[in-house]
Amino acid sequence: MSSSAPQPDSTSTGGEHQTPNSTEPLTIGLVIDDSLDSTDGVQQHVLTLGRWLRLQGHTVHYLTSTTTRTDLSNLHSLAKNWRLKFNGNRVGIPLPAPKQDIKELLKSTHFDVLHIHMPYSPLMAGRVIAAADLKTRLVGTFHILPWSSLTRIGTRALGWLQRKQLRRFKQIIAVSTPAAAFAREALAVDPIVIGNPVRVAGYEEAYETEKARLAKTPQESDAPVRIFFLGRLVERKGVAELLVACRRLVDITDEPFEIVIGGKGPLLDQLLSYAATTGLDRIVRFIGYVAEDDKAELLAQSDIVALPSTGGESFGISVVEALAACRGVVIAGDNPGYRTVMEGLEHNIVDAKNTEAFARLLKKYVEDPEARAAESRAQIEQARTFDVDYIGQRVVDVYTA
Repeated sequence: MSSSAPQPDSTSTGGEHQTPNSTEPLTIGLVIDDSLDSTDGVQQHVLTLGRWLRLQGHTVHYLTSTTTRTDLSNLHSLAKNWRLKFNGNRVGIPLPAPKQDIKELLKSTHFDVLHIHMPYSPLMAGRVIAAADLKTRLVGTFHILPWSSLTRIGTRALGWLQRKQLRRFKQIIAVSTPAAAFAREALAVDPIVIGNPVRVAGYEEAYETEKARLAKTPQESDAPVRIFFLGRLVERKGVAELLVACRRLVDITDEPFEIVIGGKGPLLDQLLSYAATTGLDRIVRFIGYVAEDDKAELLAQSDIVALPSTGGESFGISVVEALAACRGVVIAGDNPGYRTVMEGLEHNIVDAKNTEAFARLLKKYVEDPEARAAESRAQIEQARTFDVDYIGQRVVDVYTA
């Protein structure tokens, strides 16, 4: 998602639990063809893992296309990029990275590991791989599921072009079982599955803070139930389907509710128009861009978090964050990536295009606060299975195997 702001890569713990470092310090290059100026899913993975690796005593370098942020140590912007629509998102595609700059970086810094985020461009990450010392271990993480046939065809073409380079990889990781299946199909590789790392503790803290606040100052009995969406306002995230389901919900419940939409994107005008013409504008608020520092608090203050993505999700970092923070229930879209995160909570997965089923599930939780509270306890346990302390150590084990 792109509704959050970059955070400093501090070496302070910030309350994070530190696991003992079981390996000798490594020099690791995290390679991403896109910029780190946004925090979409792959960027969140890189930043969260990089921060954790530094806390374990490793030296981390970030090899990116043009990135303007100044809070990251050892940041190397190796190529300019241009933005285009890919797999239902706006992504940065690198222009050709100067080969001499890459050679100089790899000569001046001995990397024990280069961790390549995939699919990767032959114009930047591919050039890094080509110039890498044969003693440097190459590890990949594959992130995508195809949103369109063009994505599927394009990824297969990359796999064919990069078949020789792919043999150099010590191991390729996929962020979910569906992503692993697509990587096998498109790249002819055999990944292991390790989920995206999330700093779950920070979201749990927001949950506990909100619970304590409510214990001191309970909500008014007639306060509307808050349904919260956070994400890019693009077609595949299901925000339009959410509003349609909420319009149906108005007809089938007498309980008061409100809808809060966080994020920005090209669908905003369409969504505003729909709300105005259906009367939802009386109960819906569009709050726009949500800074990273505000995200956990907003999730914790919500009775229902609805993330009804319709496809193209290889994982669901936003779902993990909601599971850890929401004081109520998380409803997720029925797609393979979100199913990975919602294992054991499948009764709260919904086909967002089935308006009646979506509205009925919302009705159930709007009308039953005890059911919402019961769900939150199981959700936190599920979120912990993707905590960075656990995921990060698994990645280090791959580096050192």
